[in-house]
Amino acid sequence: MAPRGTAAMSRFPPLSSYDASARERRTAASDLDGTLLASSSAFPYYFLVALEAGGYLRALALLLLAPFILLLYTAVSEPAAIGLLVFATFAGLRVRDVEAVARGVLPRHYAAGVRADSWEVFRGCGAGRRVVVTASPAVMVSPFVREFLGAEVAGTELGACCGRFTGLISGGVLVAGRKREVVERLFAGGDMPDVGLGDRESDHDFMAICKEAYMVPTNKSAPRVAADALLSSVVFHDGRLVRRPDPAQALFALAYLPVGFALAVFRVLISLPVPPHLVRHTYRLTGIRLAVQGTPPPAPREGSPGSLLVCNHRTALDPIIVAVALGRPVTCVTYSVSRLSTAISPIPAVALARDREADAARIGELLASGRDVVVCPEGTTCREPCLLRFSALFAELTDRIVPVALDAAQSTYYGSTARGWKAMDPWFFYMNPRPGYKVTFLPALRPEETCGGGGRSAVDVANHVQAVIGKELGYRCTTLTRKDKYMKLAGNDGTVAGDDGKKFA
Repeated sequence: MAPRGTAAMSRFPPLSSYDASARERRTAASDLDGTLLASSSAFPYYFLVALEAGGYLRALALLLLAPFILLLYTAVSEPAAIGLLVFATFAGLRVRDVEAVARGVLPRHYAAGVRADSWEVFRGCGAGRRVVVTASPAVMVSPFVREFLGAEVAGTELGACCGRFTGLISGGVLVAGRKREVVERLFAGGDMPDVGLGDRESDHDFMAICKEAYMVPTNKSAPRVAADALLSSVVFHDGRLVRRPDPAQALFALAYLPVGFALAVFRVLISLPVPPHLVRHTYRLTGIRLAVQGTPPPAPREGSPGSLLVCNHRTALDPIIVAVALGRPVTCVTYSVSRLSTAISPIPAVALARDREADAARIGELLASGRDVVVCPEGTTCREPCLLRFSALFAELTDRIVPVALDAAQSTYYGSTARGWKAMDPWFFYMNPRPGYKVTFLPALRPEETCGGGGRSAVDVANHVQAVIGKELGYRCTTLTRKDKYMKLAGNDGTVAGDDGKKFA
């Protein structure tokens, strides 16, 4: 008698034989890694949890354990390997920290790996009910599966005590017969899923009870879905790593860290004593790429007010980069400024108070004194090709408005964070092997496009500047705000503390 897995494999056709026009399918059950996702390895997602919720030492320990976990998977059993992977990743981590990583870090990496062919089949069964059955911890995959795939989640459950994970698995790893039991319980009415999708032998048990089932062939280079083909799109995300941390990339990100920090310190220190008009040359010598396009506004004449340089916000270094591109000092206004950021900044940084009248008066004084002022009216950074809503305050202050479009290139580390230590944001940008910026100075607003000269409302002017910058960059303009970002990523309204403990919104 042939083993059950072999018999099951012989009667499950490949996904390519699925015929959507044959009949209506209203329900579906599918595995995740290797089935809906092109890669069958869940290690990168465990690594991200270890890094972002546990720190660099935990991530390093997990990376060193990876070869043994792989050996355990191939030589002993899948449940044994997953049990060790779960313990090394989750033991002692706070539940709320892991939930924040699952909500703010993992979805971008998951979404980038969804297979086009299996998603087309899975989504096509959406008239009734879709369920993802996975060996990965439910706490890790639930936010992505529910928001981006519109499905219920049945995953491995983890034990917790006093708000921290114990590292132990509750009820066993969800593979083989356990997957079948869960599907039978979820569809307790007796009407099993119309379609089952899987990619390995441990999926056969639940696939066998589906009305029809298909095997998804292993293909790491399978076409991915377009960003707008999922049920949600990624606008906000957190985490320091730019790339999906496959073992090789994870090893590079950790091993390069001390080298990158030393390089960042060198880049900062060598530029501080250099005259502003020469800093772009020190950038070039130290591997920082800076491209400047458009016509920069002239320096203010003696006795005349300065210009308001209105930028989109990519990293905390935006005002400094604008000053380097101009070749002269400018003044930056910001809602949060730390001592560390001030120490490495070659330009004055003026803290605002989020009091509309007081902030307007402060910026007005700076402009009247003949200083060019850089402002980022989005109020927070956005990593994706999107622009958040522009605050209209800047439009009320002056008619001398110059839109500036910024684009930042980061290959290893992101120079922005919502949950991490924000004072380290500039350093992480400089730690990239070859960071880059593109600065485009757009034409100053014509008098008829301003509040004073054209009688337009401040909101109209702000929306116009947002649209002009968005068109130049090819970015999508949204009405999302700073509060939306921080509620999504950190579960708060965006209040952060500076180095001295003082809080800023």
